[in-house]
Parts: sequence; structure tokens; C-alpha cells
Amino acid sequence: MKQFEQYSDLEVIQKIVAGEVELFEIIIRRYNSFLYKTGRSYNYNHEDTQDLMQDTYIDVFTNLSKFENRSSFKTWIIKIMLNNCFKKQQKWSFKNIAPSELNDKSSPMFSNHHTDTNKAVTNKELNVVIENALQQVPMDYRIVFTLREVTGLSVAETANSLNITESNVKVRLNRAKTMLRKEVEKSYSAEDIFEFNLVYCDAMVDRVMNKLKTLNA
Repeated sequence: MKQFEQYSDLEVIQKIVAGEVELFEIIIRRYNSFLYKTGRSYNYNHEDTQDLMQDTYIDVFTNLSKFENRSSFKTWIIKIMLNNCFKKQQKWSFKNIAPSELNDKSSPMFSNHHTDTNKAVTNKELNVVIENALQQVPMDYRIVFTLREVTGLSVAETANSLNITESNVKVRLNRAKTMLRKEVEKSYSAEDIFEFNLVYCDAMVDRVMNKLKTLNA
């Protein structure tokens, strides 16, 4: 599988559509972190986010031949994840259940990469600080912050993903930043937020690939 890692998304997609289904593992590994961060920004817990990721990968696989390369593949796959998150949120809203009300018994989702001992904190402390700060930010702003600062989408890609203007992206991002507590912005970098621990990566690959086998059976 490593020999295919240098291929672009489009090259991998072409090979998958041509019948090399096993190469979909590359797509999963490339986008696990992006999709996880997106799901967590909706306040879904670890388990629900993983379910949404699996659903998104299946949607991506079944519609892969329809990808027209008009936008980046990253934008396309994140839009599908966002749509799945929104649909689940609407379903829960109908049942009067909020994602944040569900228990999350997963391992800490954050890791602190700073070597500065003055900034070093435990994963649990980092989890609490960042989650509390981001929960104070309204959804519209939190999603823009996550896509731009955490997931790394460009202004144009974020606008495309959310179907808003680039000006709106910039405004929402600036407002989101002002809403976050100053100590978070001072002490932690964007990549600390909603880190998809690599320990879950192999498990997600196995889940999706096994599901695809049943679809192709």
C-alpha cells in the first residue's frame, strides 16, 4: 500500500473506480483526521463521530465515480461529512436529544505536543479547557473555526463546503476567535484541537473496508 501513497487523490480515485477497491484504504487514512475534527466540532462524542465517519466513507465510495474534480476532493468529502452531521443533528433535534447530552467514554481525544514545560498540561486538562471554550462558540462560528484553523481548509474551500461567501467565512472566523478564551489562544496551537488519535486510524480502516466488502459481495 505504501507504494501508492505518493499518488494524488485523483489518481487514487481513478484506480479505485477502475476496480482497485483495496486502495480506498489510502483515502480513509488520508482523511480520518479531517472527518473526525469535523464531527467533533458538531459536539458529537467519539463513538457517534466514528459512526458518522463510516457513513461518510461509504457515501464517498458509492459516489466516487461522480466526483468531477470541480473542487478539491478534501472539500467534497468534508461536505459529505457535514451533510451527515447535519442530518443526524436534525434527527436528534426532532427527538429533543442534544449531541452534548450523550456520554462520551472514549479515551482523551487531545494530545499536547508542546515541549515548553510552562505550557505542558495533561491530556485531560487540555480536553476540558478547549472543549469548554469551543462550546461557548455558536455552531455557525465553531464550524468555520474548525474547518479553517483546525482542519486547514482555505477560505475558498470553507466557503464552498458551507455554501457561504468567502467574506462570511472571514467574518465568522474573526468572531469565533474573539469568543474563545484568551488563555486557549495563548497556550495551544490549532493542531491540538480535536486531534484524531492515531490509535483509532487502523480501526476505522478495518470498519470501512469490511463494510465495503459486504457492499461488493
